[in-house]
Amino acid sequence: MATIKVGDKIPSGTFKYVPYTPELDDALACGVPTTLSTDEWKGKKVVLFSVPGAFTPTCHANHLPPYIKKYDEFKAKGVDVIAVVAANDPFVMSGWARVSGLKDKASLPDFILALSDTNAEWSGSMGLSADMSARGFGIRTARYALVIDDLVVKYIGVENAPGVTVSGADAVLANL
Repeated sequence: MATIKVGDKIPSGTFKYVPYTPELDDALACGVPTTLSTDEWKGKKVVLFSVPGAFTPTCHANHLPPYIKKYDEFKAKGVDVIAVVAANDPFVMSGWARVSGLKDKASLPDFILALSDTNAEWSGSMGLSADMSARGFGIRTARYALVIDDLVVKYIGVENAPGVTVSGADAVLANL
């Protein structure tokens, strides 16, 4: 159950990710993980959505693609950063980003970041982790979306059932 709510400041946190470089077009390249702090979002409008796992059916086919397709609509509404987060490691998130076509949007200023929330720690600090041990996945990030403006939550959509509704691109766009 989410403990964060609209009007709350997001907790400070760090994520690992692999910035896209042309060398990553080689499927054998792995890149070098770097760290991003939520402090870097001060003064920015951020859309962050979370998936339980990269390459999993709903996440891969139904959650990420609409954000990619509607990228320009988000930018037109003043969004500075779009980020997808999961508990997967940064190399898996980088591979998923590349397979999903994020490479052209993975560098500043036009980007969708694929961030690793290691052990779902940041998400868990807001009550947004999910124990999927029964399915063999362990602790994961829940399926949710946040609109963050200058580090303050303006919208939160947490999925309470399988599928993508309140955390999907259309729901978030409607709440910008």
